[in-house]
Amino acid sequence: MKYKRILLKLSGESLMGDKQFGIDNQRLAAYAEQIKEIHEMGIEIAIVIGGGNIFRGVQAEEGGMDRTHGDYMGMLATMINSMALQASLETAGLKTRLQSAIEMKEIAEPYVRRRAVRHLEKGRIVIFGAGTGNPFFTTDSAASLRAIEINADVILKGTRVDGIYTADPEKDPNATKFDVISFDDAYNRGLKVMDMTAFTLCKENELPIIVFDMDSPGNLKRLIEGEQVGTVVRN
Repeated sequence: MKYKRILLKLSGESLMGDKQFGIDNQRLAAYAEQIKEIHEMGIEIAIVIGGGNIFRGVQAEEGGMDRTHGDYMGMLATMINSMALQASLETAGLKTRLQSAIEMKEIAEPYVRRRAVRHLEKGRIVIFGAGTGNPFFTTDSAASLRAIEINADVILKGTRVDGIYTADPEKDPNATKFDVISFDDAYNRGLKVMDMTAFTLCKENELPIIVFDMDSPGNLKRLIEGEQVGTVVRN
């Protein structure tokens, strides 16, 4: 196996399933099943999940709210998703720890890097909630930062599309998929992989990103086993 420790980045929107808002329990259970498959292979797993299915900071700004205030609301949305995923993983029989970048001692441990690494070494799945704890940073940036801090081998970005294309495949039937692309090439082509802060962090720390379709059962396991799944972005 290529990877020993991974950081899985999930979008909040993906938790909606076919709903317009909130959390689809079936989608959550399907994700938990895929995560369990790779956990049983001995992979150390950390997870960061967005909050877009509940609230986005950008939304607040459009409504005239202060961006900082909106971003903190978005961080709380990620905690709701993190707790939902934690419950789903534990129902599947996995041991988890939820760490929050904002202190919420009744529901989560504070984020402590050494403690997070120790949990991973003991085979617990660690979920990092509340982004970086700072406004103006996305959960993509949080995923990149945490992955670097815990020395993850790769960021696996689970999305609804099966990789990175030359254009949006839902709008352009001629769009072709990349198997591998460099950070520089992705940037020069203006391809939206992650926001620039997250992207730069990964590039400078030589941390590869794999964008893949998390909604197809078994994809995560195939990827870990070394099959060509999704698109690899690397230096």
